[in-house]
Amino acid sequence: MRIMGRAGKALKQVLETYDISQYSIAVALGIERTSVYRWVHELRDPTAETVVEILKALEGINPAAAETFIKLYLVNALENNKES
Repeated sequence: MRIMGRAGKALKQVLETYDISQYSIAVALGIERTSVYRWVHELRDPTAETVVEILKALEGINPAAAETFIKLYLVNALENNKES
C-alpha cells in the first residue's frame, strides 16, 4: 500500500479549491512555508499528529476546507486499501 503523499495530495487540492496560500497554512501551523511546499509536492509526508494540526489550522481558516481535506484524505486512504 502506498501512503506517501496522501495528505499532500489532499492538502494541495484543498488549497487550490479554496484559494488558500501555502504561506497562510504555514502561518496557521507556526511552521516554515517550505514544509507545506514539501507536503504539497509529495517530497515529504506530514506526521499523523501534523495531519491533525493541518485539519485544525484549516478549520480556523475555512471550515469547509477542513471538511474537504479530511474527506479527501480518507477517500485516498480507502482507495489505497482497495488497491492492496
